[in-house]
Amino acid sequence: MSSYSSRRREITVADVAKAAQVSKAQAARALGNYGAVSEEVRGRVLAAAEELSYRPNELARSMNTGKSNTIGVVVGDIENPHFGLATRGITDTAKKSGYNVILINTDEETAAEIEAVRVLLDKRVDGLIVAPASSVETEHLQHVHETGRPLVLLDRKAEGLDVETVAVSMAGISYESTRYLLEAGHRRIAFISTLKTDSPYRFGMALDSSQISERLEGMQRAFTESGLTFPEDQVRLNAGDANSIRTITRGLLLMPDPATAIVASDGLIALSVVEAIQELGLSIPDDVSFLMYDDFSWTRLTSPPLTVIAQPVYEMGVAAASALIRQIEGRKPAANGPEFSARLIRRGSVAMPRAARV
Repeated sequence: MSSYSSRRREITVADVAKAAQVSKAQAARALGNYGAVSEEVRGRVLAAAEELSYRPNELARSMNTGKSNTIGVVVGDIENPHFGLATRGITDTAKKSGYNVILINTDEETAAEIEAVRVLLDKRVDGLIVAPASSVETEHLQHVHETGRPLVLLDRKAEGLDVETVAVSMAGISYESTRYLLEAGHRRIAFISTLKTDSPYRFGMALDSSQISERLEGMQRAFTESGLTFPEDQVRLNAGDANSIRTITRGLLLMPDPATAIVASDGLIALSVVEAIQELGLSIPDDVSFLMYDDFSWTRLTSPPLTVIAQPVYEMGVAAASALIRQIEGRKPAANGPEFSARLIRRGSVAMPRAARV
């Protein structure tokens, strides 16, 4: 006999009803916790279900109740510690409220995000949390909103989409951190991001990510207010895997007028940038200063510890899940929702450029 045929048959609602000596309809109502059923019948049904090790068919129950007690989460890169920590905040909060989470990774591809949203809606999730791959191409999210399905955006805004968004405004902290580098004497400040574009960066060009747009806007303003020209040639987008990031870093540091400071837009980029600096036999901050977005434990263990722009990532995940569950359950938002801000933590990875020390 095959292992498949010898496998124990799945227990059904009909089996539970028979054991409890009630109708199938009564058993379904008791197990699904909907409709009218007496406490005596409910008790018999639940006892029979436990005795038989019955596991409910979640899809069938969601069709009966209209709720699946699941939340769909769509992010661009779960390997990025930023999204990993935010997702932990989401799952911790969801669990406390009795919700499960289905997570889909899109590799920051809009087409993959559109498919992910479709799959999650087909699975009858009660609501969606999405970190949009594009702040511009959002028709699929607009459709979700228009159908009335609860939706919260995480980390990034979306043009023309009036839904709750949990994100940190980046222009101000980018301005502050750039001023810090300028005051240390840096003029060739590089910025590296994974954001995909069809052409090299030029100030004012339309970008898909509200986060990157705000960061570059803050950098530009800091240069302008200091009477300096923003070095557009030092902005490197389309950073892909670790090898491409190391190649970009080497190019920035080996060009005739090299970068004297590098800003990494996330933790994954930061690791590859630091590795490339070490491969070149250079040191931080003696040869090049370094600053990165997000504060993770490893940034305090390097020598020297790294200067970072810290964001309340876990708390943002908690807030996104709380906002979505509130929508799902039909509760009104609080009068004053949480506002999140980032802060510059100055450690040892920024110093005066070598040329200025001579």
